[in-house]
Amino acid sequence: MELLTFSISEVSKMLAEKKITSQELTESIFERIKKVEPKISAFVTLLKKSALKQAKDSDQRRSDGKILSKLDGIPIALKDLLCTKGVETTASSNILKGFVPPYNATVVNLLEQAGAVIVGKTNLDAFAHGSSTENSDFKTTKNPWDTSRVPGGSSGGSAAAVAADECLGAIGTDTGGSIRQPASLCSVVGLKPTYGRVSRYGVIAMASSLDVVGPIAKTTEDAALILEIIAGHDKLDATTLNVPVPKYSENLDKDIKGLKIGIPKEYFATGMDEDVEKVIRDTIEKMKKMGAEIYEISLPHSDYALATYYILQPAEVSSNLSRYDGIKYGFSTLRDNKNQALEDVYFKSRGEGFGAEAKRRIMLGTYVLSAGYYDAYYRKALKLRTLVKNDFERVFDKSANGVDVIVTPVSPTPAFKIGEKSDDPVKMYLSDIYTVPINPAGVPAISTPVGFVSRDGKKLPVGLQIIGPVLGEQIILNVSHQLEQNLSIKDKPEL
Repeated sequence: MELLTFSISEVSKMLAEKKITSQELTESIFERIKKVEPKISAFVTLLKKSALKQAKDSDQRRSDGKILSKLDGIPIALKDLLCTKGVETTASSNILKGFVPPYNATVVNLLEQAGAVIVGKTNLDAFAHGSSTENSDFKTTKNPWDTSRVPGGSSGGSAAAVAADECLGAIGTDTGGSIRQPASLCSVVGLKPTYGRVSRYGVIAMASSLDVVGPIAKTTEDAALILEIIAGHDKLDATTLNVPVPKYSENLDKDIKGLKIGIPKEYFATGMDEDVEKVIRDTIEKMKKMGAEIYEISLPHSDYALATYYILQPAEVSSNLSRYDGIKYGFSTLRDNKNQALEDVYFKSRGEGFGAEAKRRIMLGTYVLSAGYYDAYYRKALKLRTLVKNDFERVFDKSANGVDVIVTPVSPTPAFKIGEKSDDPVKMYLSDIYTVPINPAGVPAISTPVGFVSRDGKKLPVGLQIIGPVLGEQIILNVSHQLEQNLSIKDKPEL
């Protein structure tokens, strides 16, 4: 087997035993990128020179006996939503083309302090607005399992890069499913932590009360290893939680016998692909055979979660994107015409710099926040958000005989064809119907590969969503790991 096909935990052991060097590993990754990137288009920026230097430095530390962490010398990719000092950071939007931050996001600093090798910045739906990575202003990322299909979004570049062995792990962001849905469609593990578990400092904001940074990896153990590094309190982000970070990767071996698993009836009502539903129900049956106790539960406000999300999220988008005015940084029509009036600079820079989906969300958000509509839409959505959150608190309440975790599908369908939903925004938004409720609730959830369906003679992945209570990362990682060991899915895309 090639080096790049191994997991982080496997490669970390090989590095520790000095069977390989980080430089050899990193060079093999860039050889792989050279081979498959023309088919996948996962990256917007490659950092070969700096990555090879980081790998060389890691090898030197290892020789000196000064290893920084299990991620020391491991090639990792970053979603191009995370600011990286001295490296162009675009959010895959034309309006930020040419923007080079003078600082790192906290997550980037933590990865570098752990010795990770940063191989590049991955493609995304511009400003993370999308479920397919087709909304990138630069390129459309393809699904490694079938390059005529989407990898999911908005962290599609990160998920595709991991699935295609172009890196050993990646960082994504999740506002309504943007880590979990592409992880499901690409057969990798994607973890959305509890809101506030990971710092958002230096992450280009989409919807600040919903955004979460998390890992995408080949295995649950790898996701746990990355989370151990990036989680924790940050004085630069007032929303981070000041609680200790467990050693998640060291506590994955507890079996799930006697574990109470809730299956929300609302998630199995209508609209799910029959083949996807069969894979999910077969997996639930497998968990029952592993000793878990299965209970039907109700999350009654789930039916309203998507509508609530698409009021609150665009409202925050319209506020966050107002900073891109063609004056401070990024794209500006001033460069070509110095004699424009200020208002013209705003209109022209935003008109040319923002893509269609960003404009759609800005208009939606501005509308629901406007006088006369604020109470009718935004204030009601805030109240519904509380009800959605209360649903999860109720079913996890141990004093009321609540469940330990909740299990649902991640996506109602397997990966769809590129262009299939581009002309119908509502149809595209429905791709996130099972993942969206988790973000307003602030709870953690993980997407775990559990099987495949067949389309056009090709295998397409299906992921299972495991949801935990606030700060319940350990339990969902444990369940995911046990399921992973039991199912033992080893399939890889052919590229």
